[in-house]
Amino acid sequence: MLKVALFDLDGVIIDTETQYSKFWQAIGQTYYPQLPDFAFSIKGNALTAIREKYFRDDAIFDNVEARLLDFEATMRYDVFPGVEEFLGQLHTAGIPCAVVTSSNKQKMASLAKQQPSLHLLFDRIFTAEDAGRGKPFPDCYLRAAEAMGADIQECAVFEDSINGLKAARTSGAFVVGLTTTHDESIVSEWADLTFGGLHECPWPLIPNAESWGKEQ
Repeated sequence: MLKVALFDLDGVIIDTETQYSKFWQAIGQTYYPQLPDFAFSIKGNALTAIREKYFRDDAIFDNVEARLLDFEATMRYDVFPGVEEFLGQLHTAGIPCAVVTSSNKQKMASLAKQQPSLHLLFDRIFTAEDAGRGKPFPDCYLRAAEAMGADIQECAVFEDSINGLKAARTSGAFVVGLTTTHDESIVSEWADLTFGGLHECPWPLIPNAESWGKEQ
């Protein structure tokens, strides 16, 4: 039975992906003009993973990080339609909810300034500092499930990015894919169920289902 619901943040709870794409496109044009899909390639990655792959020069990374922090301090953090309603249904059903994000605590502080009541919708918020290896490794979801007192197969994960979906699938959780960032043909490859957003998610997701775990 489902015991815990785990939610990615960007592209699932808050509508920021278009803004991030523009930011990372500008970074890519500066440092990797030979990679026109640079912004796409880093979606769903923690900053530490982006640094390890693309910005090993400390001076360059420090500049990128400073630009990112300035950007995140002023960007818009709009909550997707239907988020509060769906989370309310989960809470009514007695199912704890947690955010599991690749974002760091400093970005979450910027989010809290714009959306001071958002954290009230969740029982826990897990950030990049809690994750271990970043997505697409499953560490963040495995650690979150353990911290929430549930087996990962008793968890439903809501994700939108390819790396996030891979992390959720590899973890062994029940995966709900949202097509807020990628087409359904891509998302459905990694998800058990696919919806356009939380506003489309019915409750319960699987009527009369006795188990949320995928067959192994």
